[in-house]
Amino acid sequence: MGACRGASNVSNMEHVEFVVVGCGPAGGMAAREAARAGVGTVVLDKDSTIGAKRVCAAGLRAGFCETFALPRSIVHCDTPRLALFDARGTEYGLSIRPGHTTTREELDGTIGALAAAEGAEIRTSALFRGLHREGDRMLVDYADLRSGDRKTIVARNVFLAQGSTAKLEESEFAYEGWQNGLVTTLQYRVYLDRPAAAIAYRTIEMHYFAMRDGRMTVAWMFPKRDHLAIGLGVMGKMAGGQLREELDLFTERVRARLYPAAQFTTKLEGHLLYGSTPRPKIAAPGAMVGGTAAGLVDATNGEGIYEAAMSGRFAAEAVSAARAHPRRAYVRYGAALKNRFYGRLRHRAELMRFLECRPSRYAVLFDQLANSSHFIDILQREDRERTLSEKFFLYGQALRFAARSFQGSS
Repeated sequence: MGACRGASNVSNMEHVEFVVVGCGPAGGMAAREAARAGVGTVVLDKDSTIGAKRVCAAGLRAGFCETFALPRSIVHCDTPRLALFDARGTEYGLSIRPGHTTTREELDGTIGALAAAEGAEIRTSALFRGLHREGDRMLVDYADLRSGDRKTIVARNVFLAQGSTAKLEESEFAYEGWQNGLVTTLQYRVYLDRPAAAIAYRTIEMHYFAMRDGRMTVAWMFPKRDHLAIGLGVMGKMAGGQLREELDLFTERVRARLYPAAQFTTKLEGHLLYGSTPRPKIAAPGAMVGGTAAGLVDATNGEGIYEAAMSGRFAAEAVSAARAHPRRAYVRYGAALKNRFYGRLRHRAELMRFLECRPSRYAVLFDQLANSSHFIDILQREDRERTLSEKFFLYGQALRFAARSFQGSS
């Protein structure tokens, strides 16, 4: 995003209050709630069908549908069990607040349809090309992939929510650590000819182990209504063939435990995700960055859908509250988002780096979790929901983990 590029004849251009780029959980929720508040909203999404090309395990935290007023019909499985596997493959089963699984096709498509029902205009096959300021306006350039035309919209505020592949390197939101936080992922959708073991449909699995080249990976199994999502991600780049070999090895281990006798077919999908500290700058006059494009992802497990949807809600609230003074929206948005999520997400990124330095630490942490249901319960809540005594309890657990980790490495 550049500064003023010189005077343009904006009088003949399309004008709108709010432009949202990307119709995932962040963009779709921003559009829905802004339109509901009466803000004129246009959404630009590069895909021809909302959600059709999203690659994600799509786990939802407990209460997600209620928090964002979404229909329960998008839920595939309720998952009251979390299985953590350490670097040696030892399993630690934890009882958690029942989360849910879905697919991004259903999640994004549903949010997009609800946004349209509130009055937002959803434009698919609309490829965002750039953004610049001209006076107190934001000019949004995009390509209509159906007609081949290049178009410009004049907006009071813009919300950038294109995911981890958002090209912000040349903008004022550039973050020099962004590339180092990108995660190359590959996932199978495994379609079985008979049900897997019953426990599979109640469990989210997270695996942390070293691949054959020594690099640490995070792998997962998420159950769905008609398939199992089995995938892995590695920080940085890896040749596609090598990554697929690692995925095949991991999938075979899952098969041996959960569906040894089943016949199956697979669908392979891959994408770049993000898994490090949030983007330092996410708001400027007339522009806001949200969702994964802002780095709102828990580095320990890849979870970011809740944070994305909430960033969309904050953007809509900021734009709606500042309609009389549109350029003030970014201040409200940036403060709300950072106060809500940045502390926790930075701590999780630091924890992940600490664990990866010595993979034996995963076992120490997982054992501590498995032996304290109170610890698990507190961790599933946000800091603003915790009592002072619960915060002291967490500090105590952190000190205990650090002590046990260093004792084990001495």
